[in-house]
Amino acid sequence: MSTADASLHALAAAAGLCREWTDVAGRPQVVADATLRAVLDALDLPAATPAQRRESLRRIEAVQARPPLLTARAGARIAAGGDAGPRQWVADDGRHEDARIDARGCVRVPLAPGYWTLHGGAPCRVAVAPDRCFGVEDAVADARAWGVALQVYSARAPGDGGIGDTAACADWLRRVAAAGGDALALSPVHAALEGAGYYSPYAPSDRRCLDPLHASPAQVFGDVAAQVLDGDPQLRGRLHALEAADSIDWGAARPAKWAWLRQLHGRGLVLRADLQADFAAFAAAPPAEVAAYVAFAAGNDAEVAQLHLFGQWLARRAWARCQDQARAAGLGIGLVADLAVGFDPSGAEAAASPAAVLRGLELGAPPDAFNADGQAWGISGYAPTGLRQSGFAPFIELLRAVMRDRGGVRIDHILGLQRLWVVPRGASARDGVYLSCELDALLDLLALESWRHRCVVVGEDLGVVPPGIRAKLARRGVLGIDVLPFTRDRRGAFMPPRRWRRHAVATTTTHDLPSSAGWAEGRDIAWRLGLHDAPPGALQATPQWRERQADAARLRRAFRGEGIDSGDLRMDALRFTARSPAVLALLPAEDALGLREQPNLPGTTDSHPNWRRRLPDPLPEAVLDASLQAFAQARREVAP
Repeated sequence: MSTADASLHALAAAAGLCREWTDVAGRPQVVADATLRAVLDALDLPAATPAQRRESLRRIEAVQARPPLLTARAGARIAAGGDAGPRQWVADDGRHEDARIDARGCVRVPLAPGYWTLHGGAPCRVAVAPDRCFGVEDAVADARAWGVALQVYSARAPGDGGIGDTAACADWLRRVAAAGGDALALSPVHAALEGAGYYSPYAPSDRRCLDPLHASPAQVFGDVAAQVLDGDPQLRGRLHALEAADSIDWGAARPAKWAWLRQLHGRGLVLRADLQADFAAFAAAPPAEVAAYVAFAAGNDAEVAQLHLFGQWLARRAWARCQDQARAAGLGIGLVADLAVGFDPSGAEAAASPAAVLRGLELGAPPDAFNADGQAWGISGYAPTGLRQSGFAPFIELLRAVMRDRGGVRIDHILGLQRLWVVPRGASARDGVYLSCELDALLDLLALESWRHRCVVVGEDLGVVPPGIRAKLARRGVLGIDVLPFTRDRRGAFMPPRRWRRHAVATTTTHDLPSSAGWAEGRDIAWRLGLHDAPPGALQATPQWRERQADAARLRRAFRGEGIDSGDLRMDALRFTARSPAVLALLPAEDALGLREQPNLPGTTDSHPNWRRRLPDPLPEAVLDASLQAFAQARREVAP
């Protein structure tokens, strides 16, 4: 190895880039030097010459000085600096207690979790974290909790204008409550980037704010919402046609629903004086994240700014009402939010914290068994160094926003708290590298905010999983996810439910995988063949189909081993999954309804109706009731 190569590799390591890593098959991989240089350049750490590498390394070392915020477990000792002697801890809520710097310059942090500042010398701010997150066992007396996972946009309710809303979710809450469930897990409802050509709930403009189009006007305004439309028959007709469609035309539905909100803002508030006063108070002093989002979305247009403020107010009221209804109905957890892993680099969240955002890089995943070319998602995230320099402010603000009025949160790709696969914008997903993050500090903050909001935390821990991270997440109270198609032993056989993880969420499928019925039929394989103009009958001739048939036979053998053998693979799958010892089991709505198609086919955009499918109208009530009852009964059979 040359001196130049050695200095490049040293700089990459100091910047947190993992030059060597192990893929999903256990094969060691080495990142090309060209990729390292490209990523370092995007991180504003030039590495083309020895002089640049020396200067970049000096800058990294300067950043590693004491950050604005430290994190520590309750009762731990930290280096405080300064002379030995008395100090005082003061919490953000006014609590205080005495402290003492010992002869080694260390101090014990308070036992009570919270945000504390050590006074008496150079101020030292510390987030004192509990050992673990708020858990299902803290929210639900029975350790066999269950619920339904719902794609919000897909759910239907009268007057939803063609986009699923809080009224539709409230209907699903009633169904789950009637069957004895505890949770309704939602797809992301973050604020979208208006005018974007392609809609995905996982590529939002701002995760700190809500998409107003998922708020039900009728749920907040009552009959006034319909009265407002009476004065615009043309808009009413557009909304009715969109509502009746089998799939969402985002390009038509979003402007139509915004037009309705605009009229509600202009006329509905006049008709409801009580709401007018509440909105006026919200608009006079909006939360900081809302003010920042509105300023970005509206530019210099005061009228648009007022509309976006109204939209955020409406969304907050509607979702808070849903959570209140969930608790009143007896759901121990209620709504579970979904936190997308990143955001659109041209959106409001990126603009709000420019110094902490990865620039010139997009997040993704390396090649694995299900995506041979890897994935580049077109979204950005926070740079570890930028977060540290900011005292983790954007991350804390994000957690507080997403946990508000929720009983739980699912963190998409939680492995990103340890390392992010970053790809130079425009490059192949294969030409990426892992960027290390401050996992322990982020978990401390997650645990602290989880208890402050009494919010269960679920982490989507699928893909290329680093050794030891699942055990660490479990120790910190973060639930993993066990998905039926992936719960196998080393020989490929499906594991019996008793061998699934207890500290996890058990589920039959996810939004990126085929439904149970579609999996058995090979619908995902057929879709991918169709993208390449395969002739009729080609499915049965493919090795993927033969492997799927073999997998289906393996799965049926696993069913029989559990005494489950109705002949209906979908119903057997949900009973099998529900028998997991997991503290929470979720039944996707698509499986509860016996649907064949999946919400999203990874690697596609317009060639598959991603994020556009709506649930049947009317719902197959007999199928749904039988599914919920079977899932609930199987959960009751699990040993507590």
